[in-house]
Amino acid sequence: MLRTFRRSNDVAAALAGNARLLRASANRDCLNSGNRSSRPSHLTFATIAMLLCVTVALVVVLTPRDTIAWGANAQRIIVGKAVDTLPPDLRPFFDDNRSYLALHVADPLDAEAKTPAEKHNHFIYLDRYGRFPYTTLPRVYKTAVSKYSKSKLEQTGLLPWQIGVYSAKLTTSFQQGHWDEAKLNAAILAGYVAEAHDPFNTTENFDGHLTLQNGINDRFGAVLIDRFSSFFPLRPNDASFIADPTDHAFEACLSAHSVLETILLADRNARANTKSYNDEYFDHFYNLTAATLIRQLSEASTDVGSYWLTAWTNAGKPAVPQTQTH
Repeated sequence: MLRTFRRSNDVAAALAGNARLLRASANRDCLNSGNRSSRPSHLTFATIAMLLCVTVALVVVLTPRDTIAWGANAQRIIVGKAVDTLPPDLRPFFDDNRSYLALHVADPLDAEAKTPAEKHNHFIYLDRYGRFPYTTLPRVYKTAVSKYSKSKLEQTGLLPWQIGVYSAKLTTSFQQGHWDEAKLNAAILAGYVAEAHDPFNTTENFDGHLTLQNGINDRFGAVLIDRFSSFFPLRPNDASFIADPTDHAFEACLSAHSVLETILLADRNARANTKSYNDEYFDHFYNLTAATLIRQLSEASTDVGSYWLTAWTNAGKPAVPQTQTH
């Protein structure tokens, strides 16, 4: 709350400062005009335009990121399909806890809504680091901190590193046989891994505000799923071992980021013949993006299962309990 309050004050201060500059500019123009025409000068219009642009830019930069991408239904679909990707030695534990996983996979979203400090764990603005594939950003956290500073990384998001952190936590839970802790860490890890496959968690244009397509993240990642999920032919691959959990998370974010323009164009085309986000718009938008949406959800399910399998494998493949309390 404090960070949000400070940013709000920064925006207000910027607006107030620009208002004072506008008044000062107008007064100068009036004094300089003397007995000339009272018509405002070109300088006045140029100054106003410039200050308005600065104000808009400040609002965009200082306004906190308080929107989410994948909705809770997408998270539950992903975690449910992920269980089906697991091998026989591991699957019984996750089968027994399907309802628990579905209930808690959205815990990171709840934490984001309640805790400002948690927000930076849910996204990464790849487009703040040059051009695709953003090789200027080191994938080793300490190296990235040395290059950009911890503050910079937090401002632009920590999602891939957070996935690495929770992959290690799940491994430890498996190693120690803490099965209640393991199922919670598995659910939370699944939530973060799912978010890495949402294109709008990988860009500064997370809600379409930079392309005047406000709310597109919700339309793509929540509304389409709520409307059409019963038609999704999700076919995730079998889970496989991940050599480097953090590096793999970066690759997932890059893959998601690569389909952004396809989705933005589809949104513009779907809106071309309608003035509102009505049934006609969503039918058209779904027809244009269904293949992309289904692929992202399928790959997210494969990766969630793969992260679970990897943590269990790195823990030494301990025998899992066959029955758990849901």
